[in-house]
Amino acid sequence: MNLKFVLPALLLLSWAAMADSLKPEEIYQKLLPSVITLQVENAQGEKFVGSGFLALEEGVAVTAWHVISDATRVSVKFADDRTVAACGVIDKDEKHDLALIRLAATDRPQVQICASNPPVGARAYAIGTPKGFEFSITDGLISQIQQVDGFTQYQVSCPISGGNSGGPVVNEHGEVVGVTCWTKKDAQSLSFATPVSFLACLNPKQTQLCMQWPTNTPVAAATLRADKETGSPTRARSLDSVRELKGLLKKSVGHEVTVVVIDHGQERRFTIVVPDDLVK
Repeated sequence: MNLKFVLPALLLLSWAAMADSLKPEEIYQKLLPSVITLQVENAQGEKFVGSGFLALEEGVAVTAWHVISDATRVSVKFADDRTVAACGVIDKDEKHDLALIRLAATDRPQVQICASNPPVGARAYAIGTPKGFEFSITDGLISQIQQVDGFTQYQVSCPISGGNSGGPVVNEHGEVVGVTCWTKKDAQSLSFATPVSFLACLNPKQTQLCMQWPTNTPVAAATLRADKETGSPTRARSLDSVRELKGLLKKSVGHEVTVVVIDHGQERRFTIVVPDDLVK
């Protein structure tokens, strides 16, 4: 083998790969027109924010299902301060925490999607609305590709907070590889995103909405809080709590335990003997 020819070829390939990578500011400017802040209100009158991005079809946005699962009204804000109505949910995938929503706006660019798994250690960026701070970008790595709750999820080290949920996780080429979904409580830089390959389970061409919202009254932004006040919203809170509860109950099978339930400020106590089939 003639190394005089091989080495320049390898250097050329390496240079081409580097040239294809974008700077963080270039990634941000590329994605910004397609990223949205979701302003959500539910039946209890609670208002909170989440994130999303335009993809797949004209007027279609991707977000995390838990962000809008109990919504009665949703409006969408772009980085240029334009606010548009969200008409409703086109399709949803509760297992993978994904949803497609229909927007009134159709004149915005869609993101580029990369459905192949990024390599562990690859650079990653998250764009969203952490704790209500709109259109923020953070960076980190694809820390690992994990199996959580029975499906593949990307573990990322990007700093992520409540309000980021539903936003894009982007590779160094400015392509969306995942949808921000949840953060492990009481841990540092331990967040997870659903791979965009699971969007193949959803149908963006579906014409009948499976959930519809009024489009004439936007959600008042002044009282919004980060999506359901959690680092990974309802999903993270429930997953952590359920796992912990199941673990405790498994250790208590056959023993008498007292369960305390606090509902709307009222405390109720139940004393039971834990059956072995309760935690299967």
